[in-house]
Amino acid sequence: MRVLLVEDEIKLCEALKYLLGKENIKVDVANDGDTGLFCAREKIYDVIVLDIMLPGRSGLDILKTIRREGNTLPILILTARDAVEDRVKGLNLGADDYLVKPFEVAELIARLKSLYRRHSGDYKSSSLTIGNIEYVKDSFVLKIGNKELSLSAKEGELLEMLMKRSCLIYCWTMLLNTHYLAVVYLLSCIYNKKVYL
Repeated sequence: MRVLLVEDEIKLCEALKYLLGKENIKVDVANDGDTGLFCAREKIYDVIVLDIMLPGRSGLDILKTIRREGNTLPILILTARDAVEDRVKGLNLGADDYLVKPFEVAELIARLKSLYRRHSGDYKSSSLTIGNIEYVKDSFVLKIGNKELSLSAKEGELLEMLMKRSCLIYCWTMLLNTHYLAVVYLLSCIYNKKVYL
């Protein structure tokens, strides 16, 4: 899972990046509203964690903007604003969840995993299928028709991302930024004529 954390408290960002990383959750950080909006528009994230009170553009402004643009990624608001009116406003503007600071990290992780499962449809499914292509996530095996190919973990991660978002068009730079090693390997295979496009 890849998470965009839009938060201006540097120490909190560092702690969450470390703790979520231990749960195999990759975290990219944006420390202000403008950077957060720019990153959210890239659409390479599975969940966005959004603070409300940010330098520059507010979290609620980011939420309104990306929802107006049709971005349906799950958004969890993580903020110190604990009034019922604030929670209701955030949820009515399009947030999928709302967690008040201070919080327990275990609860944040559970909420992120829940949002990811609901959005991706990944309820204990061990494989992804598109047409006659099936990818078995647990064993990193790609099946095309009656042929099987074993993949490395990085190749599997890249393939899983592409299959889950098969309706999107990716440019090489976006893939390089998110899955550098797998793309370099794929390019070397193409160059060495192991893969034909």
